[in-house]
Amino acid sequence: MDIWRFQRLLSVRLIQWALASIGIGALLSLGTKFWRGVGSQFVGWGVVNIAIAYFGGRMADQRIQTLPDPYAKDVLRKEGVNLQRLLWINALLDLFYMRGGQWLTGKGGAFRRGMGVGIFLQGLALFVFDLLHATDTPVEQD
Repeated sequence: MDIWRFQRLLSVRLIQWALASIGIGALLSLGTKFWRGVGSQFVGWGVVNIAIAYFGGRMADQRIQTLPDPYAKDVLRKEGVNLQRLLWINALLDLFYMRGGQWLTGKGGAFRRGMGVGIFLQGLALFVFDLLHATDTPVEQD
């Protein structure tokens, strides 16, 4: 699979996770204050992830249209390396999200603790997502 198809697949998968997250968050928001806190994070992160997937896909499409030969071996390799680097950076950031969520679980009332759990779970899911895709990114070799 070339990097352009991989990026499209990545966007589709992120949108699928985001939609599932929003749906789960909406259901959780019907519960107690704690679960409403968790649900609020699932919905919020889902909306942000849809935006990331949408704009990431649009940027990839624009790159394809503006490059003289988007399927040249050196271009595919460079785009693969860049995406892989971005995914590794995101995986590192996800660890900070998880730590922040963990910190928030010890602060305040039930809603705030739920928010902390929601942040932690979203960070964990994105960590797995980014890690799996970083290790699977097609980087064309010479």
